[in-house]
Amino acid sequence: MQVITVRIGTRGSPLALAQAHQVRGLLMAAHGLPVERFAICVIKTAGDQILDRPLSEVGGKGLFTKEIEDALSSKEIDLAVHSAKDMSTKLPDGLAIGAVLEREDVRDAFISLKYGSLAEMPAGAVVGTSSLRRQAQVKRARPDVQIVGFRGNVQTRLAKLEAGVADATFLATAGLKRLGQAERITRMVPVDEMLPAVAQAAIAIEIRADDAGTRALVAPLDHRSTAICLEAERAFLGRLDGSCRTPIAGLARIEDGELRFTGEILLPDGSDSKAFGNSGSVTQAAQCGDACAKRLIEMAGPEFMRRLVS
Repeated sequence: MQVITVRIGTRGSPLALAQAHQVRGLLMAAHGLPVERFAICVIKTAGDQILDRPLSEVGGKGLFTKEIEDALSSKEIDLAVHSAKDMSTKLPDGLAIGAVLEREDVRDAFISLKYGSLAEMPAGAVVGTSSLRRQAQVKRARPDVQIVGFRGNVQTRLAKLEAGVADATFLATAGLKRLGQAERITRMVPVDEMLPAVAQAAIAIEIRADDAGTRALVAPLDHRSTAICLEAERAFLGRLDGSCRTPIAGLARIEDGELRFTGEILLPDGSDSKAFGNSGSVTQAAQCGDACAKRLIEMAGPEFMRRLVS
């Protein structure tokens, strides 16, 4: 009898590997399968190779997923594990999200060896981040601090901080927890101070849409509440045509059986921003996110939107 090996595609960063191993462990537990039935396939993406420029200069969403999705489409792998925030809002033809794991802590983490919070930093202090969303949110709160680019994986960015390249940085709390480095967090930032990126802290499993076997394999891992929230957030981002080049934040939560959504768009320099919150049925998640995006576009007006994408 032939033993089938499930091939899991992932990036090679420590965080990506931790997430792939998490998925493997959950699949083993759900189906009573041994570790030998799984192969972790590391695939280098364009986002991993371009380290000398901000991602906003070389493209939008998909820089950390395209090569993995190509391997999935060509059946070199059976499923792909992604940080959901890296995924394009429109998936390649023939691919689908098969499952979404239960979401981790959505908050951003302030990390500094010198200061306890962004508010404590003196004028002229340096914050390292390559996220346009975080840059805009930081500049809105503290227009008197400086921003420097901070590319690389979590370990690289923490090393840059220790080397004095910046006085502070922001990272996703979820990633630090998954890496066992939560102790590095100076302060977890409330979402009403810094609304997170769309799909932050969520792990998505991508499959071929017509692969019924793999769909059934990953189905036990699907966390419906997280999947519903992700559907709303991705619809919100899709309406805004969001990419790495636009400062956009959005968060959906289910409270008392109702979906509650908050969205935000900012000018890159933090000089202006628009935020809106709405709510709706959990059965109409995409409509809720889309409606929020439409309202923000109306609130912002054409000049704001022109500056947002220019």
